[in-house]
Amino acid sequence: MERLSLETFVTAQRDAEIAQYTVLSGMQEYHREFSRSRLYPSLSELIRLHQELTDFIQSRNEMQRRFPQELKRIDEQGPQLVFEPTTPENSHLDAITEVIRWALPLIQRAIEEGTEIYNFVEERISIEGVGLMPVYCDEGYWFVPENSRSLLHLMRYEISLYSSSAGRHRTLKTTLLESIEQGPVARTPESLKLSLLEKYHELPNPATFQCDTDLEFPYAETMLPVAKRKFMAHLFS
Repeated sequence: MERLSLETFVTAQRDAEIAQYTVLSGMQEYHREFSRSRLYPSLSELIRLHQELTDFIQSRNEMQRRFPQELKRIDEQGPQLVFEPTTPENSHLDAITEVIRWALPLIQRAIEEGTEIYNFVEERISIEGVGLMPVYCDEGYWFVPENSRSLLHLMRYEISLYSSSAGRHRTLKTTLLESIEQGPVARTPESLKLSLLEKYHELPNPATFQCDTDLEFPYAETMLPVAKRKFMAHLFS
């Protein structure tokens, strides 16, 4: 699909109409993904793009404010003096800015569409502990269903910390151990936990959690990413 980026808007300096056509084509692809209930990577891409374009507009506005202003006219209804910045003309930046201002509402509406799907999915997912829970829960096992294929994915998870300019953050790493078919008589989470304890001995008393949902949305593009976020919220609520 047509992936939009800041570079897409930079092409407006050569031809604004082509840039707008490219944006519209890309937005159609994003809406098509959402119509199929496929959230990622589309939603995160749009959120990042919206922030980058907003930052561009703010930087342009700040640049204009820094230039000296000159008196243009007197508003007699005020009365007040009307000043305008004496920024040097830059038709390329003006063209890019115009296309960005035109596109931002389109991107915002798409983000709202994706967010609505995200919230719906999140509300239909539950996270529960399996058996006795240890004090240490930064690693363990996590069971996630893929209802569209009647599978249950048994995963090992691990929480880690990383530092950035914005501070310290937690990340969730998951490793698929095995996937089992869910037949008419499903195995209990407790029996699955016992079977993992027999096969894997790295964690003698692992925290274990079960994810449950009745949705059959795309697994990799929607269910797993949303479930991961809800799982993190559950662990640190």
